[in-house]
Amino acid sequence: MLNHKSILITGGTGSFGKAFTRYVLENYDPKKIIIYSRDEFKQFIMQNEFKEYAPKLRFFIGDVRDKERLTRAFEGVDYVIHAAALKQVPACEYNPAEAIKTNIHGAQNVIDAALDTGVKKVVALSTDKAVNPVNLYGGTKLVSDKLFIAANAYAGGKDVCFSIVRYGNVAGSRGSVIPFFHNIIKNGGTELPITDYRMTRFWISLRQGVELVIKALEEARGGETFISKIPSFKITDLAQAMLPGCQMPEVGIREGEKLHEIMITVEDSLHTYEYDKHFIVYPQMVWSDRQRVAPTGRKVAEGFSYSSGNNTQWLSVEEIRELLKTVELEK
Repeated sequence: MLNHKSILITGGTGSFGKAFTRYVLENYDPKKIIIYSRDEFKQFIMQNEFKEYAPKLRFFIGDVRDKERLTRAFEGVDYVIHAAALKQVPACEYNPAEAIKTNIHGAQNVIDAALDTGVKKVVALSTDKAVNPVNLYGGTKLVSDKLFIAANAYAGGKDVCFSIVRYGNVAGSRGSVIPFFHNIIKNGGTELPITDYRMTRFWISLRQGVELVIKALEEARGGETFISKIPSFKITDLAQAMLPGCQMPEVGIREGEKLHEIMITVEDSLHTYEYDKHFIVYPQMVWSDRQRVAPTGRKVAEGFSYSSGNNTQWLSVEEIRELLKTVELEK
């Protein structure tokens, strides 16, 4: 479905944008892919990394806070992947107004530009932190999610739909636990601090995140939230996989941190269906005939929830060690 289509990625120079761009170029024949971001140096680096695909790539300097620039960039675009966001929890706590401008006002600008320019589908990247948020970043992403779901109500007779893909920290991403432990080990450390011995996380690779976005582009009818079925791991097991036999002092949970990554709440179970490799949380409201197609999955039980703490799939220390061999640390 991506053949001969024009695709734009906001925040396209990030790790997801690069992985998505390479996946699409290697598996489809798009008309063009537009990388929309505000850092010209990162665009320069990406241009060099993708030299062999130069005829298919366009690079636009711009900020999602700038609606006029978005509108210009969206002209002639079929699909938009919205990956731009302020994501670092401490930075958002210290600069709340900036987080709101990018994550909330920027989301609304993407919606308005898509509605005004004939874009067919928009997939917005969400995060586990938007579920029952305990920090400002999560709060802004919750509002962003709600805006993208409600955007389907404003489409009217236009052939456009908005949907969401939700996952947690990608293995090896900046600010996550794997590069944190890696730096300690690289510098000769013999202890890996654990914030709480009960802590768990989901394991998702960049490729799995990309594939879920492709699925959303193929299947979304408007307002869905797509969530992958992925394994969980204990942080203590990760530490042992990275530095066998290490001491693991418990140092206490950090501000804005959760024990477990939550993807689906009990309240969402009323609208959640299970598929072979993913869940879909459907919108509570229906705005178009396109949405009236009955889900083909199995409805989850009332009271169901999905978090890294109550998962049915768990990685062993040995399995984590094998997966670590495939992880590229984000620079």
